[in-house]
Amino acid sequence: MDPQQEKILKKNAWRLLPLLTFAYVINYLDRTNVSFAALTMNKDLGLTATQYGRGAGIFFLAYCLFEVPSNLALYRFGARLWIARIMITWGLLSVAMAFINGVWSFYIVRFLLGVAEAGFFPGIAFYLAMWFPAHYRARILAGFLVGIPFSTVIGAPVSGLLMELDGVWGIAGWKWLFIVEGLPAVIFGVVVARVLADRPETASWLSPEEKTTLTAMLAAEPRERVRTGIWATIKDARVLICAAIQFGFTLGSYGVLFWLPQMIKASGVSNLTVGVLTAIPYLFATAAMIWWALVVDKSGKKISNLAITCGLGAVGLVISVLSGSLYIGLLGLTIALIGITSARAIFWTIPTRFLTGIGAASGLAFINSIGVMGGYFGPELMGTLKDFTGGYFAGLLAMAAILAVATLLAASLKLLIKAE
Repeated sequence: MDPQQEKILKKNAWRLLPLLTFAYVINYLDRTNVSFAALTMNKDLGLTATQYGRGAGIFFLAYCLFEVPSNLALYRFGARLWIARIMITWGLLSVAMAFINGVWSFYIVRFLLGVAEAGFFPGIAFYLAMWFPAHYRARILAGFLVGIPFSTVIGAPVSGLLMELDGVWGIAGWKWLFIVEGLPAVIFGVVVARVLADRPETASWLSPEEKTTLTAMLAAEPRERVRTGIWATIKDARVLICAAIQFGFTLGSYGVLFWLPQMIKASGVSNLTVGVLTAIPYLFATAAMIWWALVVDKSGKKISNLAITCGLGAVGLVISVLSGSLYIGLLGLTIALIGITSARAIFWTIPTRFLTGIGAASGLAFINSIGVMGGYFGPELMGTLKDFTGGYFAGLLAMAAILAVATLLAASLKLLIKAE
């Protein structure tokens, strides 16, 4: 890559990554802050473990149903306005969580929140592929996906503090949490609409010469291609396997995330301590994800590393149940989250190697729509098995087994995708 190309890509990164990563921090915080609200909300609303797990996960059912239509709308209307629309509507619905009063209103608002957020992540993945070549993409996606663990690093202590507002102005702490953490999405959605460009040709931060150079660089990329029809894309074996892999590590990710505060709370610590201890595994996961993405970009061995990260997630979950100690359990979950979080950054560089155009828009949305169903089954699996067994042991082992299957599927991609 010549210095001019490198300069252009760095300009794109500095313009787009801080903005989109912060948006994803807000996004992930708003979809997962229910895990902290549950510390007192479940008792206030009379929710069982199964009902809480189902309500936490039903978000992803809606997300799945509306993923492809939302991403096709983004392709048609442009990323700038559609991403802004997603952010504003999810922020309003996150605030609306403060007004739920029972199990059915909990289910309904969580479902609507999933409808509002549908298309956000695959839309961003598709959008970034328009600005960066394949050999640059793992580090860019890692920079964006750092929003996932980092949202918990900063969000967990903040959520713990907001829970301490319980009773201020007669409002429960869990309601304060939803109100305070929901409003930034509405405000930032307006910022996104004003700052983003729909495509390189309309980028205000690039000169005409730089726009031409970037367009030529992206057009010259060699790609394996699938037929551009939506149905042809969905039937592709590589797309189906990618969807199953994402289902596996997403199930593990959200199964841990939505229950970790309650696992820690069971040891008898304060809500603020719960927030601090919850942040620790995600702090290590954030650093590991960035390091692993750089390693993958340097080696080019994306599929092999994806299999390793999924396997590490399974091993960590097994370690987490080997002892009744809180700290050994946290060590195991830290290892698991390092694997699962690193898998995310590596994974999304793989489908864009063989999907392009409308095939990429529909294919990425389909992969994510199936994959995020893991976000429904993970929390519900944990809740159902907790009600059935009285603890978290069975749920954690079940998720480890599913991640082991994802590891084998990831390894199988070497047979289907050329130039590993």
